[in-house]
Amino acid sequence: MSGYTQRVRDSILPRSVAGTLPAAFAEWTFTENTIDHEATIEICELCGQQDLRYHFEIANRYTKATLWVGSHCILQFGVAVLEDGRQLSSDEARRRLAKLTQQMQLQGCVKALERLAAAEANPILTGALDYYRRNKKLTPKYAAVVFWKLQSFGIDHHPSFFQVELRRAQHIEDLRQMPTGRVHRFWGALSPAQRRKAIELGHRPPARRSTA
Repeated sequence: MSGYTQRVRDSILPRSVAGTLPAAFAEWTFTENTIDHEATIEICELCGQQDLRYHFEIANRYTKATLWVGSHCILQFGVAVLEDGRQLSSDEARRRLAKLTQQMQLQGCVKALERLAAAEANPILTGALDYYRRNKKLTPKYAAVVFWKLQSFGIDHHPSFFQVELRRAQHIEDLRQMPTGRVHRFWGALSPAQRRKAIELGHRPPARRSTA
């Protein structure tokens, strides 16, 4: 028996009624409770995976035991994910957990913007926060300022969690006219299609950092 399987057995069986893994997992359900720890510092209480940022709570309907786990374990071991009392299929459960993760990522972006607005009395920053709350995206002009200030103040953030608005003609034109150095500030927030658009507009990708 692998060490991974043994960790799972040691975590789930003492908290379950059944004595085998498939039957034990049938007793567990995702509770809809989640935690964003805002850094990759936690461990899955089921399999022992480290460096988790997001925790999802599962509970045993008989023993009332609970575990904080990663979403991967919920899907891998078939822990029930319910919606209006109906157990979701594996594909539906995957989409449900992905949606909850996206919601936590969005809230993490809002928190970073709130910290930034509190750190400096700047109408651009408060405007960016209001815009993001309404639209769940930043304009290129807002993004250039926000990512510069987030780095300046050392506020923890994940660029890939943010989204940039590039559907309006004005936003595309703003991106075209922006110095490439400013575009690089929020390059990590651009989707692959948006990066291609930026290149079409005359911007070069950021230079890759040497790993030597």
